[in-house]
Amino acid sequence: MKKAPADFRTYVKAVGTGPKSNYDLDFESSVDMMRQILDQRPHPEQIAAFLTGWRLKPETETEFRGALAACDAASNSDVFLPGSLELGYPFDGKAKNPYLLPLIAEALEGSGLDLVVTGDDPVPASGGVTLKQLFSALGVKTPLHYFDRKQHCPPMHELSGIRQRIGLRTGLNTIEKLPRFARSDYAITGVFHRPYVHKYVGIFGDRYKRFALIQGNEGTPELFGKGRLWIAEAGGITEYIIDPEVFGIRYEKSIEPIPLEASLEMTKNPDKGMRALARLNAAVYLFVAGRYESIEAAYEKV
Repeated sequence: MKKAPADFRTYVKAVGTGPKSNYDLDFESSVDMMRQILDQRPHPEQIAAFLTGWRLKPETETEFRGALAACDAASNSDVFLPGSLELGYPFDGKAKNPYLLPLIAEALEGSGLDLVVTGDDPVPASGGVTLKQLFSALGVKTPLHYFDRKQHCPPMHELSGIRQRIGLRTGLNTIEKLPRFARSDYAITGVFHRPYVHKYVGIFGDRYKRFALIQGNEGTPELFGKGRLWIAEAGGITEYIIDPEVFGIRYEKSIEPIPLEASLEMTKNPDKGMRALARLNAAVYLFVAGRYESIEAAYEKV
């Protein structure tokens, strides 16, 4: 028998009464918590209090999985792209470097690999250029498929205002990156630090045939410099080191924020280094999707 929704103050207390009294939610409570937030049944102040406390507690894999299940139930999409690769980009955008994504898609033309991304209005905290701004300016070309969250998960979109007023990253920044609107078989998203690898695999791993994490630029699945790639499948995680210099690629990343127009111009008119990086990232994506036995083999064919 399905339990009645809890008084939302119960969830606020679970994350907001201090280290000695806070407690983790079970899966069913996490689903209910997220469902109430998506429906905006609690007062905005309660939602803000919970999201802030949840981040500080911090969130558990079980809580993330329950929240993700509620988001799945609130989503609508009749698109099915078997064999596609979903790319998990953060919704706060890229601030210091341009997007490689349109160039990666160009490099993958004719490969048979569809790329799936989701965008929406900006959320805290980087204040960078978002996918929505990118595609509004440059358009979307095959094999890229862009989903606007406002259309496919309106309740999550409607939380943008509250999140902007909070002004901080919350647990929603994690679960929103891979909504699986196209029922993709494969996925890759960015991760900042090794300790998060197992946590992300625990949250998202069983949703895909093959799930990958990469030390991408600004939390995106775009590799700009030497970094690690982790691939989870068949109950295990394999780690790879990727160094662009091994492929003869040298690119100097920006350390300062880039204005919107400058960022778009760099993507529209890339230099040789950016194009080479895009080719390497395309090879990584083909490898993650199981099209080649190595990144090197894929790079030779792109």
